[in-house]
Amino acid sequence: MESTEILRFLASLIFVLALMGGLWILLRKLGLNGPSMMTPVAKRRMKVVEVLPLDPRRKAILLRRDDTDHLVILGPSGETVVETQIPAKADEDDKKTV
Repeated sequence: MESTEILRFLASLIFVLALMGGLWILLRKLGLNGPSMMTPVAKRRMKVVEVLPLDPRRKAILLRRDDTDHLVILGPSGETVVETQIPAKADEDDKKTV
C-alpha cells in the first residue's frame, strides 16, 4: 500500500467516526437514546429531580414519582431509601406546562 492510500483510509475512518459521534449527540439532545424513548415525555411518571454527590463513592438522589418525592442514597454497597412520601413542590418546568 502506498502512503496516500493509508492517509485516505485514515481520513475516511475519522470522517465516519465523526458522523457517528454527531448522530449520537443529536439523539441524546432529542432524548431518543435509550429505553426512556419508549414512553412519551408527557406520560412519564418518574424523573430525577436532583442529584447531590456526597463523596466520590456515594450520591443522594431525589426522585419524583407522580406527585411524591423520594430521597435515595446510592453507593457501592447498594441503595438506601432515606425518606419517602415527601410532598412534591412545583418546579418551574411544571408551572410552564400547566
